[in-house]
Amino acid sequence: MASTSASSSSAIAPAATTHSFARYKANNIVEDGDLVVLYLSKENVILIRVDVNETFNCKFGSYRHADMIGLEYGTKLGSNTGRGFLYLLFPTPELWTLILPHRTQILYVADISFIMNFLNLKPGMSMIESGTGSGSFSHSIARTLAPTGHLYSFEYHQERVNAATKEFEDHGLSDMITLRRRDVCKDGFDLVDRVDAVFLDLPAPWEAVASAKRAFKKNKIGKICTFSPCIEQISKTVTALSEHKFVDIQMYECLIRFQEVRILPILTIEEAMEKERIHESKRQRALPRVLRDSYLKATAKANEDEELPPAKHMKIEKGQEEENSNKDNDDTNKKDQSLSGTPAEFEASGKTVTITKLPVEQRGHTSYLLFATLPPSVDSLPVVTLE
Repeated sequence: MASTSASSSSAIAPAATTHSFARYKANNIVEDGDLVVLYLSKENVILIRVDVNETFNCKFGSYRHADMIGLEYGTKLGSNTGRGFLYLLFPTPELWTLILPHRTQILYVADISFIMNFLNLKPGMSMIESGTGSGSFSHSIARTLAPTGHLYSFEYHQERVNAATKEFEDHGLSDMITLRRRDVCKDGFDLVDRVDAVFLDLPAPWEAVASAKRAFKKNKIGKICTFSPCIEQISKTVTALSEHKFVDIQMYECLIRFQEVRILPILTIEEAMEKERIHESKRQRALPRVLRDSYLKATAKANEDEELPPAKHMKIEKGQEEENSNKDNDDTNKKDQSLSGTPAEFEASGKTVTITKLPVEQRGHTSYLLFATLPPSVDSLPVVTLE
């Protein structure tokens, strides 16, 4: 695990900097006071605030902040010992999702991108998010609504509100995100005719539907999304949405399935039978002598062949037996090598087939996404007179 010096990145202090998670830097250069993501590996990603007097330390060596200043984001920086390196990356919502402390279950990129697409989020729009949780989705929303949009985020847990407020300040998002401590299921959002979209990640989202409807802009189409782990929650939310005149109600589930790609040789029938014979011979040799004799007898009986004599009746000296065994191993290995090769060699020969295979373990269900649309209010539509 990586560590930092006493006053380095353990507590990131706000600094006067023009860039944030929502605004990219024009010059793409690391400067004193900037936020930088140190990428050591997929499992080891750390956010720091660059300070010319500080040093980042890990098991591979030390990295002086002063050496980072003036480099471009994306630079590969070696340690003082030469035993390791890291990448200096610009902080993005995607990277923050990998780094952030989990105060609650968070949304990941697959769900985030799907939700933002179906809510049709654009720069300049206003949106409600409830609850804030660990703030993973909040960062992505802020970047999408920037520079003139606004996010109203609600969280009922005071400690999570305090932690998220500090992170929004540190990351330069305070002017774009209004965070309030509020139980919206009981007290509502206290917003009227204000937002274009609503996202609800609540235990009982159906209790907030009425208040969400009042918060939508009356003269525009509104989009709402709920994030629920149980189908019973979805059923109750659908009922509430229908009662409040929402239309186009649809439910989706995002599942990630990784595929392993393999290149296999195309063998003739004779080659396939020979390869199977070689594998069978290897399996026999891997068995202890007693089990091997039993295995050979069972195989012979199954094939209705003559029963093989047990090894104790075979008059072969020990040295001669080892010599014969080694000779059989050499012959088998030579034949096995003739039927094997690297994927590149097989591909060059033109006798290959590409297959995909699902790994044994797969990441499963997270939550159901429920989307609905609120048409503009009839009273807010312009009156057209025909002459």
